[in-house]
Amino acid sequence: MAKHSKRYTELAKKIDRERLYTPEEGVALVKDTAAAKFDTTVELHLRMGVDPRHADQMVRGSAVLPHGTGKSVRVIVFAQGDKAREAQAAGADEVGADDLTKRIEGGWLEFDVAIATPDMMGAVGKLGRVLGPRGLMPNPKSGTVTFDVAKAVRDSKGGRVEFRVDKTGVVHTVLGKSSFSQQALVENLATVMDAVQRARPAAVKGVYVRSAFLTSTQGPSVKLDLGQTLGLAGRALA
Repeated sequence: MAKHSKRYTELAKKIDRERLYTPEEGVALVKDTAAAKFDTTVELHLRMGVDPRHADQMVRGSAVLPHGTGKSVRVIVFAQGDKAREAQAAGADEVGADDLTKRIEGGWLEFDVAIATPDMMGAVGKLGRVLGPRGLMPNPKSGTVTFDVAKAVRDSKGGRVEFRVDKTGVVHTVLGKSSFSQQALVENLATVMDAVQRARPAAVKGVYVRSAFLTSTQGPSVKLDLGQTLGLAGRALA
């Protein structure tokens, strides 16, 4: 097992491992036990009751956090003509077509989100081996393959996060920064839980979400009361 620092160990003592915390209590504890000296990222980890080996049980989606992620996001858009101009006007960092594809083939990867219009996916598909393993491939389910490029750019810049169950059956995603207010983080959490509930595959029977944990970068984790956490979905901001 990894050896934790003395600071981490002291902070972890504030958390009762036998207790399930309400979302509000969990957020407060994560803020209080942020172990690093920088503004850490607050993360949500959900153990799902799905078998990711089956395509019809794949959990994938996105959510636009009402209070953002606290991170500056670099967005590129594969588009032509009017759609390219719309993407530029919305604030995309780079917009292009074949020229952008060639830059990426040449090794350029200085971006966080890639968006494409549907008519560009033939060209973008050639980048699958480069973008896929990095989680950067545009996908309709995450809202990054669309003709409404302006909205996609604004959402990405403003706080859209993507989530996808990994091969161990866990969903990992970001909720914001530890400097955010407790209310802001709880509202971001509610929005993510609502999106996860909406992403439930029809093939999944029985328990969908098995457990929920909050943590911050380099900080100890807090186990949440699952019933209350799932109940947040109905409180998501419109």
